[in-house]
Amino acid sequence: MSSNAQASGGTATGVADAAVKASWLPLAVVVLTQIQASFAVNALTVSMAGITGDLDTAASSVGIAITAGTFSMAAFILLGAKLGARFGTRRVFQIAVAIHALAMAGVALAQSPAVLFIAQASSGAVIALIAPALTVFIATNYHGDTQAKAIGFLAAAIPAAGVLALLIAGTFATTIGWRWSFALMVALGAVNLLLSFRLKKVPPQPGLTIDWTGAILAAVAIILLSFGFSGLNTWGVWNATAQAPFDILGISPAPVLIVFGLVVGQAFFLWLRRRGAAGKPRIFDLRVLATGAERAVTACMATMLFVGTAANFLIPLYMQVVQGLSGIETSFSIIPYTLSIFVASTFIAYLYGRFSPRVLATAGFIVVALALTLLAFTVRGDWGQVFVVIGLILLGLGQGSIVALVFNTLLSAAPKQLAGDVGAWRGLVHNLSGSVGIAVATAFAVGILASTLATSAAEHPEISDELISQVNINQADFLTNEQLEAVLADTSATDAETAAAIAINEDARLRALQISLLGLALLSLLAIVPAMRMPGYRKGELPEKLEPDDDDPIDAVVDPDRLEAGA
Repeated sequence: MSSNAQASGGTATGVADAAVKASWLPLAVVVLTQIQASFAVNALTVSMAGITGDLDTAASSVGIAITAGTFSMAAFILLGAKLGARFGTRRVFQIAVAIHALAMAGVALAQSPAVLFIAQASSGAVIALIAPALTVFIATNYHGDTQAKAIGFLAAAIPAAGVLALLIAGTFATTIGWRWSFALMVALGAVNLLLSFRLKKVPPQPGLTIDWTGAILAAVAIILLSFGFSGLNTWGVWNATAQAPFDILGISPAPVLIVFGLVVGQAFFLWLRRRGAAGKPRIFDLRVLATGAERAVTACMATMLFVGTAANFLIPLYMQVVQGLSGIETSFSIIPYTLSIFVASTFIAYLYGRFSPRVLATAGFIVVALALTLLAFTVRGDWGQVFVVIGLILLGLGQGSIVALVFNTLLSAAPKQLAGDVGAWRGLVHNLSGSVGIAVATAFAVGILASTLATSAAEHPEISDELISQVNINQADFLTNEQLEAVLADTSATDAETAAAIAINEDARLRALQISLLGLALLSLLAIVPAMRMPGYRKGELPEKLEPDDDDPIDAVVDPDRLEAGA
């Protein structure tokens, strides 16, 4: 070999070594930014007591602020992916990170619920720009096994942010004040912004035309569905309650909004196909869901996020209402569950070379179903039960594995050009499925509670018909023994009736939680059907060219170079 060749080889080796040494910088930015985005929501929850005291507002105001951020993110995430492609992913990402840091400063300095709401809504809107960019950074910097591991770290960053929020925000809230948690996010935003300048630029597509009609249809559909499902418990599943903002012939607005949301959602997909057939740009590229396997991956993702968020709601409900734990005690009690999600998300990538996504997803849903069944049959008043802890750890392991697996499978099957669409779709499914999971779990559990209370009250001779008529069981909710005593104090209940009502309530609320957990376990088993349609093998690299979508004529003839240019 000539000296020039040796020099050339040495140079190439040096470049490769340098690339390897620097290869984890993009992942560091991705993980830290995901923590920045996720920490805020968790910190609001942990800091609720301090916020309500400082701003002289009800706890529901904090919930509204959290919901505003979630809805904003879900509504605009498809548009966020296209804005990144149009103006350059790194540039849009940097602007979004800076605005998010300013929004966190707004939360830290908020003096009224209105400012808190505006800051959190702004935060959600810019996360819609950040989430697709994180996926693009992974797709452009990592491949094969390294990409799978990077996706695992991205998935693990969400539970990691939850643990950090619990430890840091919980400590700050009880020592130096809740506002410092959000000041810390301002500092983290500055760090992420500075690190982002070391990322390589992803070329913009200046010729890309943004499909504004599609963006509006998507946003309207998501907002209608989100408000509809969120209102099921308070506004009524069918008959309107007193809390409903309006009613239609006595019908709750919740199911009406859900129906309209589904109709607009169907119009959105029809619009995408029409644009595709005409060879025009679309706000979301249907080639992300081109095959039955990819649609099965989405079904698995949605189901797991639905089940996971619903369980994440029911478990703290069990701790606080059944066990009477405080908010901070509840947070520390679910650390094993949160850490198991983190561990599974991080290490599932090491199994990709030995098992197919189909096998891993099926096994994951079986583990989740077994964990939920174990929890349903073992939850009692004592949290120290070893089987309850084991059930939570198994649930976290199954949940974390599936969430990381389905995201990696979907991204690996898509061309690099569609990485932003994959990231947007992940964020959309994550937020919408999570919101629906909490809403449906709440409505289902409360419905079971009300039914059990009505049946038990009628079967107990100690409870008089007069007392039953004074208590509206149809508006039952999960109450502690102390809260129930306060409610019965305003009625004609005798001491014997109060004692009987407390015993009935204890049994009913535990039974409602157990049945709800069993329902989620059955849903997890049902998810095995789409899991069996996931790919039977793992693709090591992102395909460089687009594969035709049989359902979309334009996909069969599109020129990849034309797509690269944004046409």
